[in-house]
Amino acid sequence: MVIDDRGMKTINLALQGGGSHGAFTWGVLDRLLEDDRIAFEGVSGTSAGAVNALVLASGLIEGGREGAREALRRFWIAVGEQHGFTPYRRNPLDVLFGRFGFDWSVSYHFFASLTHLVSPYHWNPMGINPLHELFQKHIRFDRIRECRDLKLFISATSVETGRIRVFKNEEMTEQSLIASTALPLLFHAAEVDGQHYWDGGFVGNPALYPLFYECQTTDIVLVQISPLRRATVPKSVFEIQDRMSEVSFNASLASEMRAVHFVNRLIEKGALDGDRYRQVFMHMVESEAELSQLGSATKLLIEPAFLQHMFELGRGAADRWIAASFDQIGVRSSINVPERFL
Repeated sequence: MVIDDRGMKTINLALQGGGSHGAFTWGVLDRLLEDDRIAFEGVSGTSAGAVNALVLASGLIEGGREGAREALRRFWIAVGEQHGFTPYRRNPLDVLFGRFGFDWSVSYHFFASLTHLVSPYHWNPMGINPLHELFQKHIRFDRIRECRDLKLFISATSVETGRIRVFKNEEMTEQSLIASTALPLLFHAAEVDGQHYWDGGFVGNPALYPLFYECQTTDIVLVQISPLRRATVPKSVFEIQDRMSEVSFNASLASEMRAVHFVNRLIEKGALDGDRYRQVFMHMVESEAELSQLGSATKLLIEPAFLQHMFELGRGAADRWIAASFDQIGVRSSINVPERFL
């Protein structure tokens, strides 16, 4: 266990992508920042997780823990203010019955069908990205590149090679963040250093290995927003496509978690030198029962009421995790990795 100069327990954060479900991670981070017994060494993030990581870092640099809480709040409020400009809106009946979904939303089904039939290079030939202004306003890329107090790792998928690219602090630019968030059916591939990138979720949602190799703390807290399991079999075309995306975006994470478990077991059995190799303790903040009821399509819903709902779910999940697992930091994993991922 790493304890910093202030006596705080240090953890690494692994933040999944998931569109507007990233507001759940906002709630988690808000609650963790509120607890002055917890410090952060490294943060690995993909897509919405990458955005949360860089907004968190910007806030910490500018105003400490309270500055980070405020930076995250301002960012997600700004996201909600874009709701009036998006075709992904709930039908009045969905609103009336309190359903966060698009069951009867004509605008959603029309645009979702369009994006599966027409390339974004055709319906958006100029490559306009609504995230551009948000990133410029809310993230201090220049300060992040100079930051040495928090290690950042942002994942993107190379279009040409299919391999993961992990951007570190000194490589953080708006374009590298655009690369991590570039869903292929919605945005043009982002070009960085002559290579083109799509959303990092295909190959690392998020990538854990940078936290193993470049951080000293033994504890990783995964903020899980992409459900591993669903109770029902998807039937509609959109449900099937959504579940395919979830399975795909969780595959690399599951692979890394299996590797963590394998190495930990070898160390426990004495098959690996405990002085040369160290165990990694895994923790998870999640609310899978609630998130799996929402449906993957709601990752496109940025209505302020929904973002606030996700924030409150995240705060509640983090509060439960702190109460149940804080004492296990630096001692053992607080999740059963084989049960979850094997």
